[in-house]
Amino acid sequence: MDREAKVGRLRKAPENFVSADLAQDIARNGLDDTRRGFLLRSFQTAGAALAAGLTGNALAQKAGGDEMILTPRPWTTSLGQPVAARPYGVPSKYEANLQRRQSPGLTRVPASSVAFAPLQGLFGIITPSGLHFERHHQGWVDIDPAQHRFMINGLVAQPKVYTMDDLMRLPSVSRIHFIECGANSGPEWGNAAVPTVQYTHGMLSCCEFTGVPLSVLLEDCGADLKRGKFVLAEGADGSSMTRTISMEAALDDAIVAWGMNGEMLRPENGYPLRLVVPGVQGVSWVKWLRRIEVGDQPWNAKDETIHYVDLMPGGLHRQYTSIQECKSVITTPSGGQVLLDKGFCNISGLAWSGRGKVKQVDVSVDGGRNWRTARLEGPVLAKCLTRFNIDWVWDGSPVILQSRAQDETGYVQPRSGQLREVRGTRSIYHNNGIQSWRVAQSGEVSNVHIE
Repeated sequence: MDREAKVGRLRKAPENFVSADLAQDIARNGLDDTRRGFLLRSFQTAGAALAAGLTGNALAQKAGGDEMILTPRPWTTSLGQPVAARPYGVPSKYEANLQRRQSPGLTRVPASSVAFAPLQGLFGIITPSGLHFERHHQGWVDIDPAQHRFMINGLVAQPKVYTMDDLMRLPSVSRIHFIECGANSGPEWGNAAVPTVQYTHGMLSCCEFTGVPLSVLLEDCGADLKRGKFVLAEGADGSSMTRTISMEAALDDAIVAWGMNGEMLRPENGYPLRLVVPGVQGVSWVKWLRRIEVGDQPWNAKDETIHYVDLMPGGLHRQYTSIQECKSVITTPSGGQVLLDKGFCNISGLAWSGRGKVKQVDVSVDGGRNWRTARLEGPVLAKCLTRFNIDWVWDGSPVILQSRAQDETGYVQPRSGQLREVRGTRSIYHNNGIQSWRVAQSGEVSNVHIE
């Protein structure tokens, strides 16, 4: 591309590069080498089309000055839309491509699948409600809150059933926390598998949740804290998702939540009630929450014995590894984006830990040989996403970008090779290895596997 014709310093990654036919083919037949090639070519074609569009716009601006400055725009010479033309606000039509998206080939049944949050297009730490990632096991439901009931039973002095009105009149709290699926970055265990950060790390979101602390409700029912060592959370959807949660987590900071980002939960995020268990993998944040049972031992439910377990190198399954360990990822520049010129570039990303606050994030531009400490942008909260930034001047040579987070316990995010030495290569869950992005001399950024 003509250097003078470039617009800005960074070209966005293609947002929608998978055709419906290719997605259906992958869903039916799996992602073999042939279809993986089709997927890569679709991604490259979309990127080329995006580049061509930007070049044309820039060339048009070169002749005789910038038309956008010289000629008044229609919106400066006409009346705008009236107040409340959209009673519930929606994003601009020019941001329509920024969507959560399903990864083709990940699952064969759309009702039991994932839609990834577009981390590459988000700012700060809060995920907009409409872009919060989705993970369902039997599809999402929109439940009439007037018909929803929440029950606490088991080792309690008085089992109780609560309506939504009962819950919402109790003392509430609002806290900002991240939620990450245990399978986030799962495809990256063996090698660099997907092209953009939306698909490598997009089963991650961070919101303000509002509700009543679970500890308040357990006290209200007279939970037996001597015998009761665990609680079972059960959802009201078709999968009846059930998860064992330690009493320690239940009494610490778990919330029975109805609110997200200042409004009621969205249906696809558990409306009208979900469990929030900060720092613990997302499957335990049971949506459409209908029951908590207090017990003296784990329940060994279906989705904690054959799923959400870690296959170790010796063939054994490691169970109840719920904490999401310290992790980070650079979101800009990241896979699929293109640096359009040499010079200053702000490297930005996200860091998080299920054990507390992020203490430090280091960034490397040479594949981990040398590191510099990034700025942590406030607020820095426990079990919450933390935004980091660092100044960088690109000289046009090929580089490998990495970030490495450390939390307040002293735990340091491992290299992928370090993680595989302990966990092997057959895992799906709890991959918190360092992510690498290769910046080519052309400025194109791609996903690359570095041990």
